[in-house]
Amino acid sequence: MGETKQVVLTWEGGLRFRGGAPGGAVALVDADNAEAPGPMLQLLMALGGCSGADVVSILEKMRAGLERLTIEVSGVRREEHPKRYTAIHYVFRASGAGLDAAKVQRAIDLSLQKYCSVLHSLDPGLAVTHELRLGPE
Repeated sequence: MGETKQVVLTWEGGLRFRGGAPGGAVALVDADNAEAPGPMLQLLMALGGCSGADVVSILEKMRAGLERLTIEVSGVRREEHPKRYTAIHYVFRASGAGLDAAKVQRAIDLSLQKYCSVLHSLDPGLAVTHELRLGPE
């Protein structure tokens, strides 16, 4: 049997909850998106953080010279309930001295096709696209 993860959230009024893993760091979730990102935005953040960590780790192992990485993640939602994401699009912006586009693309492909646990926890029919932009922003 695999590892079990758990979080505990405490309601703080309005549509705000604060929580995290028991005994660990905490974060605010605000379904109104006023004081913190709401659950659907946090899902996009989780997708970006998961794939970003993969890409950084893979490129470090390749000694690829990554100096900066920015990830934009956007999601298209259904209009009717449940308003789940039907499409996700990533934009990876990477820079570094001598950074090789093929290596960065390989790291992105490995993350999105194999390693990103958050992405692979979602509906397998979810349309996922991405683009890579190299160089300074």
